[in-house]
Amino acid sequence: MRRGCLTGVGGLLLAALVTIWFLWWAPGPKPGPHDVMIPEGASLGSAARLLEKQGAIPGTARTYYVMARLFGSGDPIQAGEFAIPKGMGGAAILDLLQHGHPTQRLVTVVPGMPAIIVTERLATNPYLAGPLPPIAEGSVLPDSYGYQRGDSRAAIVRRMQAAMTGTLDALWAERSTDCPIATKEQAVTLASIVEKETGKASERAIIAGVYCNRLRIGMPLQADPTVIYPVTKGKPLGRRILKSELRADNGYNTYRRTGLPEGPIANPGKAALTAVLHPAATEALYFVADGTGGHVFAETLAEQNANVAKWYALRRARGEM
Repeated sequence: MRRGCLTGVGGLLLAALVTIWFLWWAPGPKPGPHDVMIPEGASLGSAARLLEKQGAIPGTARTYYVMARLFGSGDPIQAGEFAIPKGMGGAAILDLLQHGHPTQRLVTVVPGMPAIIVTERLATNPYLAGPLPPIAEGSVLPDSYGYQRGDSRAAIVRRMQAAMTGTLDALWAERSTDCPIATKEQAVTLASIVEKETGKASERAIIAGVYCNRLRIGMPLQADPTVIYPVTKGKPLGRRILKSELRADNGYNTYRRTGLPEGPIANPGKAALTAVLHPAATEALYFVADGTGGHVFAETLAEQNANVAKWYALRRARGEM
């Protein structure tokens, strides 16, 4: 009788274990996909409660905890945001939290993006936390920066600015002497103008060479993007520059003043910085659009006037003037 009872109890225990085993591999009541944020220092129990709340795990948080202790690895879970695919079972979810990669998000600063747009993107990003410090124009290096949900805005800005500092320091140490630039700050300012003047990689160095030539002889840079900057803070103007804006006397109007503007007009990328610190050897002093997205260059004002006349004729043929 006793042996039969023990056999019956053993059978029940075995059946219970088998049931739990199959439950362990099953998905939760809500198939997902799920996005779960595991805070720093969270225990398996607290993570299980988060997962139960989303319906991601089979059974209750307590049941899941027991199953994890019976069948799962004893490795600690990681902090971070995890994307749980649709239909993932409880065993696979634990493995994901212990050994998988948290969701990596990216915030991208494209070359030539002004600080006002960088500020807007970081301020409105719903996955970042904390206040946003002021971002000085030209202080961040354009690139894609990885972050996790809950990272602070201030920390990302520090990373962007550290990247600019490191890149500029390295490039400055290897600079040529072909451009009359005395400081790193001046290099960033001129690079930001080059960045705004052309989107063609092949033109950056020659446009930098044109501006270096103008600086060398004391000729005004006459760069339209510097005139626009006080009006829009670097955002697109969306119209032609007004005569009053060309006449405006401010620290950025390079038609009214010789030399560089008072500061950068955007965040220049590494390629534009390199172009300014290693400008092309050219005698050109002028350039104008050629209608293909690039520019045509000239050494004399007469050549420039002829090139401008061709550009205007092309625009009239297109119905743009």
